Amino acid sequence: MRLFALQNIPRVDNVCNLGDVIVQSLQKSGINLEDGDILVVAHTVVSKAEGRVAHCDAVEPSLRALEIARRNGFDPVHVELALRECRRVLRDHGVLITEAKNGMVCNFSGVDRSNAPDRSFVLLPIDADKSADRIRECVEVSVGVRVAVIISDTQGRPWRKGGVNLAIGCSGIAAFRYNRGRTDLHGRILERSTVCHVDEIAAAAEPLMGQAGEGTPVVVVRGYSYEQGGERGKDIPRTREEDLFR
Repeated sequence: MRLFALQNIPRVDNVCNLGDVIVQSLQKSGINLEDGDILVVAHTVVSKAEGRVAHCDAVEPSLRALEIARRNGFDPVHVELALRECRRVLRDHGVLITEAKNGMVCNFSGVDRSNAPDRSFVLLPIDADKSADRIRECVEVSVGVRVAVIISDTQGRPWRKGGVNLAIGCSGIAAFRYNRGRTDLHGRILERSTVCHVDEIAAAAEPLMGQAGEGTPVVVVRGYSYEQGGERGKDIPRTREEDLFR
């Protein structure tokens, strides 16, 4: 398996067709996509292209947001946006852990000021699976090969320090790989083994993307075998009924 970052992506600050931007960057880079390549795309550039950016001057914090911000020393606008983007607040003492509208449990509903325009916050895509669909369809029509797209975001993990790149949306690739029925090294048949391989691929792409000013929000993954159909990014978060700790 090989991974390489797309180097000629221009900075995206306005609404645009991100699929076209990626295709143009591929052409400038002299990269010819091959059948089965996977594009891992940072959600920040997806959100910007879709207009999912909120300017501080356009946000009036609610009384609830002001109280949470006062109690924890948070930015009231950041809190207000997190409240607007969540289904429910799970913890608001020292942290603001929410269940975002896409079902993910994360910090501040995924609202982030990293790589956002001045005095602005970047929100998660409304539907990252549909975002991935649009990018994939545009790229496939333009270059004439079959590809998959994974939309990624860096998130923390409850029992481990440090964030890791995870998949929040995917298209053209099944979210999970099932190993049930396969045999291990000792010949035992696996009864249950589900791997969220889109998370693994997103994590593998992160060192090439970076977290700061690298300006490489798209990584091409080549040589990985996968199934096209199956579950999507929205199927990755556990439901409340499946979650033993929420």
